[in-house]
Amino acid sequence: MPKDLPTIADLRKMLAYDPDTGDLTWLARRDVKASWNTRYAGCPALACVHEDGYRKGRIHRKLVRAHRVAWALHHGRWPELDLDHINGDRSDNRIANLREVTRAENQRNVRRPSDNKSGVIGVYWSTCRSKWVAEIRDAQGKKKHLGVFDDLSAASSARRDAERAEGYHENHGR
Repeated sequence: MPKDLPTIADLRKMLAYDPDTGDLTWLARRDVKASWNTRYAGCPALACVHEDGYRKGRIHRKLVRAHRVAWALHHGRWPELDLDHINGDRSDNRIANLREVTRAENQRNVRRPSDNKSGVIGVYWSTCRSKWVAEIRDAQGKKKHLGVFDDLSAASSARRDAERAEGYHENHGR
């Protein structure tokens, strides 16, 4: 845990977390001016959605992500690994939507990139072959060729079968 993150005890003095909604709320505090409590106590905390889709805010001048704070408050410890938003919504910080995973596991539950033309991650049109190509990364991160196909549905089917075999999350590529 980085030294500049607040302790769990400090977080619990400053914030309330609702695990069913994922909302963080500022608590009234004794260590600040009364005007701070008048203005912020009871209001949403770390609620600014940044351009990357995560809710963020500052605690003791340190920028923190709301989902990591929510996890810390709920579990009583800062997460040691990545946190995956299971449904892919980076602003949905309900505890049921968060899971602690390795970076590799987190990469097995990502959205389809906006520039993907086939509609399926790992499937692309090969202009030199005039066919669809399907690929996947295995557990070691190595690219694995799945085949060359005449139609998109066959390539997509091969990719989905490989995702199941390789342990990808069911939401991967949504």
